Amino acid sequence: MSGRKIAISTDAALTTGLPFSQGVRKGPMLQVSGQGAMDPRLGCYVGVGDVEAQTLRALENVRAIMEAGGAGFEDVIMICVYLTGHEGFAPMNLAYSDFVAEYVPSGSAGSLRPTGS
Repeated sequence: MSGRKIAISTDAALTTGLPFSQGVRKGPMLQVSGQGAMDPRLGCYVGVGDVEAQTLRALENVRAIMEAGGAGFEDVIMICVYLTGHEGFAPMNLAYSDFVAEYVPSGSAGSLRPTGS
């Protein structure tokens, strides 16, 4: 495989201090690390108990990283979403649809808590 990897970083998205990059570009491909609902300006998580607000913030973080890497939602081919419960799917989809309305990528979404627990 040719081409070098370039770490992508921006202050406009969640930074953790953990040993992984916010994003990595190699050639035309850009991989973005998973994001939470942390507002980088406030330095805290937002939308506690509000899945739609959390989704909006997480996707704003993703957008900031993509823009730092020279990409946008029109370039996305797949998105993976993890929720803490199945009841979050409807509010997540409301927020998500604002970001991908014109360029709908493939995707997967799952609940980290089994149904019925």
